[in-house]
Amino acid sequence: MEKNAAKHFVLQLGSLISLYLSLSFLLVLLFGLVNIKFPDAAEGSWAIESASSAIRIGIAMAIVFFPTYLLVTRAVNKNRRAADSGSYLGLTRWLIYLSLLVGGGALLVDLVVVIMTFLEGEITQRFILKAVAVLVVIGAAFHYYLLDARGYWLKHEQKSILFAIGTIVVTLVALAYGFMNIKSPVEVRERRLDDAQVQDLQQIQSLLQEYVFVNNALPATLEALPTAIPLPQAPEDRPAYEYRLTERGFALCATFATATPSEEYYGSYARPVEEKGVILNPDSWQHPSGSYCFERIVTLAE
Repeated sequence: MEKNAAKHFVLQLGSLISLYLSLSFLLVLLFGLVNIKFPDAAEGSWAIESASSAIRIGIAMAIVFFPTYLLVTRAVNKNRRAADSGSYLGLTRWLIYLSLLVGGGALLVDLVVVIMTFLEGEITQRFILKAVAVLVVIGAAFHYYLLDARGYWLKHEQKSILFAIGTIVVTLVALAYGFMNIKSPVEVRERRLDDAQVQDLQQIQSLLQEYVFVNNALPATLEALPTAIPLPQAPEDRPAYEYRLTERGFALCATFATATPSEEYYGSYARPVEEKGVILNPDSWQHPSGSYCFERIVTLAE
């Protein structure tokens, strides 16, 4: 009996932990989908990427922990059906009531968070959908364990299987919809490389600005820049960066796989025209896909 009780305690605890993680990140996934489908003009340009990141982590965690929950819970139920009554079932009830307490607390906390975001200005459609998601996801788990505490699923195994099938279908639909609303891994990697190239060009531009400030002239090549570290290089699968002098300053060129999203922008600082020895337009980094040159205007002291 003690051996069975210890085994069941570990299985039940593992089931509850995987349940909490599955529910939490399923809600993260659903909230991300709501944020993408109902964008809020009051949010910054980071909102879409933040929602996409939430969807990706929600998908990853659900793929790992939801099947784990199903397998461990199946083992728990088989173990319970094979066990004798007494202290073993008493321990089971304690763990189930603990799950009800935690689930009820999570439901209340999530609802408070959703209501707070609404009071802080979130649009009504998003508030309603997030509230419904919380009630359905947490409420379904709460209902399942409330019946489980009464031994309902032990007496109705077929209904328990149907409940599991319904849960699997809903989760798979959410995962599929999540995949449909995020970029593929290849696209995400290409975008990250594009961002890295912009950062490289910004670093090169900073070195050029220092050179102009000290020498009141532009270098003929990038190799003439005095730097203690190697200049940034383009990724291996991208063409090398280009630098060339122009009539009004210089141009930095790179090849990009994607265009800068329309909702993304870089802040700009308008420098006085009379200021000498500076780059007048240093902060415009929007680019299309393909080869593109950022042309800079430089004023030199007379």
